[in-house]
Amino acid sequence: MSGHQTVEPICVRINDAALMIGVGRTKLYELIATGELETVKIGKATRVITSSLHDLVKRQRASN
Repeated sequence: MSGHQTVEPICVRINDAALMIGVGRTKLYELIATGELETVKIGKATRVITSSLHDLVKRQRASN
């Protein structure tokens, strides 16, 4: 194979998810609590599904 292929993660850590959409951890946890973001537990770790981050941004764009 030639070169490196980048793979988009299907889930990310809480801090990374907050950075991706430009909000703080508290706001991210609010979005999770209201069901606007989907998470998955892997062991004891909570991960945010990246497609739910994309969907959130699309919904916000559509409502503005």
